[in-house]
Amino acid sequence: MEVVPYKDNSTGKKEQVAMMFDNISGKYDFLNHFLSLGIDIVWRKKAIRMLKNDRTDHILDVATGTGDFAIEALKLNPEKIIGIDISRGMLEVGRNKINKLNLQSRIELQYGDSENLPFEDNKFDAVIVAFGVRNFENLESGLKEIFRVLKMGGKVVILEFSVPEVFPLKQLFNFYFNTVLPQIGRYVSKDNAAYSYLPESVNAFPRGNDFVYLLKNVGFKKASCNQLTFGISSIYTGQK
Repeated sequence: MEVVPYKDNSTGKKEQVAMMFDNISGKYDFLNHFLSLGIDIVWRKKAIRMLKNDRTDHILDVATGTGDFAIEALKLNPEKIIGIDISRGMLEVGRNKINKLNLQSRIELQYGDSENLPFEDNKFDAVIVAFGVRNFENLESGLKEIFRVLKMGGKVVILEFSVPEVFPLKQLFNFYFNTVLPQIGRYVSKDNAAYSYLPESVNAFPRGNDFVYLLKNVGFKKASCNQLTFGISSIYTGQK
């Protein structure tokens, strides 16, 4: 069964995800850093370092949200980064952040569908995604689109939540992730569904080797998974 944020809503996952992120956009950055104890910042840095030996003149940040991953990717010294997202609320927060940092000439945020990217084939040297692929309505379609817009030899780097498998960390994480985190998220964001959807979407996501298989299935070579922080998140890479 498809995991959606608002179970009593008849609209599709894509529309619900956009609505959810619009609702929480003002609190998203704070909750991200607070609920992960700031570890999400370290994860983004590690993910971007996976591209340090690759060509990165033109980068696409899929499901860019408020632009944190795009801003981190500036360390690769690209000519241009384009971020795309279906939440206008998140994009507004991101643009404000980029304007305050005076980065408008280097990062451009656009409204658009990750599963129907508005770009020609073979356009980008690298595609990056942080905590976004599990929100795709059709995961395979989204991965095919990423593959399509990558140049030959280009690399995808995907950062996504996973679940620890080692006792007792698995039990402690599950309690925090499934019980504590939704309550704090609900209280701060004022959205009753958003932070219940987070653990539900992570638990339903094809993690580890299952996701590596999907990457290979759509055409990526050298697909691999690198676990971070005892398996709480993972970095997936693949090459066209």
